[in-house]
Amino acid sequence: MAVSPLVWIITCLVILGLFVFDFFAHVRTPHAPTFRESAFWSAVYIILAIAFGIFVMAVWGTTFGGEYFAGYVTEKALSVDNLFVFVIIMSTFAVPREYQQKVLLIGIVMALVMRGAFIAVGAAAINAYSWVFYLFGVFLIYTAAMLIKDAGHSPEAEQERENKIVRLVKRFLPTSEEYDGDKLITKVDGKRMVTPLLLALVVIGFTDVLFALDSIPAIYGLTQEPYLVFTANAFALMGLRQLFFLIGGLLERLVYLSYGLSIILAFIGVKLVLHALHENTLPFINDGQHVVVPEISTALSLTVIIGVLVVTAVASLIKTRNGTAGPDGSDLEAQKDVQPQK
Repeated sequence: MAVSPLVWIITCLVILGLFVFDFFAHVRTPHAPTFRESAFWSAVYIILAIAFGIFVMAVWGTTFGGEYFAGYVTEKALSVDNLFVFVIIMSTFAVPREYQQKVLLIGIVMALVMRGAFIAVGAAAINAYSWVFYLFGVFLIYTAAMLIKDAGHSPEAEQERENKIVRLVKRFLPTSEEYDGDKLITKVDGKRMVTPLLLALVVIGFTDVLFALDSIPAIYGLTQEPYLVFTANAFALMGLRQLFFLIGGLLERLVYLSYGLSIILAFIGVKLVLHALHENTLPFINDGQHVVVPEISTALSLTVIIGVLVVTAVASLIKTRNGTAGPDGSDLEAQKDVQPQK
């Protein structure tokens, strides 16, 4: 896939322009977005992502177009899972709803910058050492196992991690206890101090790094083209702010999402290991020769990813149709009926 520097520059400028537009059109003036506003702009960014995929197909062919769509769907699903953590962060810091947009947008831009760095490092590593696919594959399989073990995000565990980050930040930066509008830095008794809004942003920044550790190896399992990896991540992150407000209440009902994502990550991990075997150069595996193994096609990958997400979503909604399921799929109403032993 030949992508000229000019195409890279134009793509980055367009993506930057979309974020700038998002800031001045929706975030600059603090307000709590309505459901209609969130739904409209979520749809706009999804349509833009689909249009870009069609553009990729038209210019570089259906194979690369399929890789882009597989990567986009996977990254979008992982982003939705990340929203669980964002909800906990917003709740922990009691961020007023009208200021949450600013925190989310800046956090998303930070995430894209950090993922861009990970993408560059990953591309360089893959070009230099084919055995990196083994590492990516094993890491994704391990991550999938951890997701199943955790069975979703534990609010207590997330809050404990956030508290550690906050304590570290407060050791070096004076922090105010009160919000000052949507300011990140304020003055208290003539002294400059960071606000709780900036603390929330710092925590989101740290969690973005952890998210990238999962998402970048996952998408490299679907395409080895850095341009597709970057654009799929960018379009998946765009619209995430609107999605946060659109499906905030629905998140509690997606009780099986972690299980679905664990299946997808394990599937991509196996795909990476098979690809690594096919391109093997390690001397202690088959004497450094390529291993004849079946490779998973992009079409099959896309089918499995979409199929797992659909089944996961439907199963979650059926399980929680009466609004009685907890984050691990357990029945909260049944739990309420169980009285502790004295």
